[in-house]
Amino acid sequence: MRWPWQSPQSNDALVVSWADLSFAYVQASLQKDGSYEILRFGLEHQGDASDEEFIRRLHDLGLKGLQASCMLRPHQYQLQQIDAPMVPNAELRSAARWKILEITGGSADDITLDVMRVGDESARSKGQLFAVVASQSVVQEALRLGQAMQWKLRVIDIQETAQRNLQSALARREGRLERADAALVIVDERQALLTISANEELFEVRRIDLGEGFMSASWSQAVSVQAAPQDLMTEVPEYVPGRVTTPAQDGDDPTQRVVVELQRSFDVWDRTWTQLPLEGLRVQAGERSEELANWLSQELRMNVGVLDVAALFPGFEGGTVQEQRLCWPLLGALLRTESSKP
Repeated sequence: MRWPWQSPQSNDALVVSWADLSFAYVQASLQKDGSYEILRFGLEHQGDASDEEFIRRLHDLGLKGLQASCMLRPHQYQLQQIDAPMVPNAELRSAARWKILEITGGSADDITLDVMRVGDESARSKGQLFAVVASQSVVQEALRLGQAMQWKLRVIDIQETAQRNLQSALARREGRLERADAALVIVDERQALLTISANEELFEVRRIDLGEGFMSASWSQAVSVQAAPQDLMTEVPEYVPGRVTTPAQDGDDPTQRVVVELQRSFDVWDRTWTQLPLEGLRVQAGERSEELANWLSQELRMNVGVLDVAALFPGFEGGTVQEQRLCWPLLGALLRTESSKP
């Protein structure tokens, strides 16, 4: 199975996620200029309802029989950066599968895997791949939901590429598509997703552990890492591209730790991609996005703004805080127009 898996398009689109008995959706209409108007979005929890009862509820929402895409949440798959096997492109996916199985010790029958090259054409010589690894059970659950809803399931996507699509859309709008651009999105209370893209391609991914208390902290009053005494600095393990950071330890300052992790990521970027200086960082933390941007701009001494895509998606307004947080990433999956490129 390939990421994405596609069938013919229509003017209306539905993007969903299905994880932890929570169903989030965005329904949109494709306009003549290529933009999307959001018709509605929402969140439904299955709770104690049976599968049959829950499907009936989704039918009652009028979501049956639509053309749909499904976006997996970060905890539903792994994204690993690996050396590209020295094989022809036609054999790349199969060779990468065996490489991943060697790393994870898993079974070929238990996983669904796809790969994409790191970066754009200028970076292909570096021979790196992003490998997306999901369990068969996760993929089959999405397919069963699609079958029950009689969807024409067009794409099974992931949040990193959806986030890249939003970055690229803003960069295109601002006329700086070829410049490197970083985005930090708060996924939930425990994790943030950092992506760096340029030329509409994904170059770098990190999942950053936020540590207990980060989301409840007053960021504007957080201890400055630059001003912190040396013996108060948090030690962070050696950076490895694409890996989840080591969880915070008891006594760590969660705000300080996030700044250190970001500094380290950007330092590695500057050394690795000298031909692509980082233009800046955009952040998304829901109603606290502006606060996060202001704080990080002071701590990182760089240009930090809000990853605000409201102007790109008229109609994406209102809803609860939770609905906005879970539905917002789905907007990026709406922008998926191409097949994945090995």
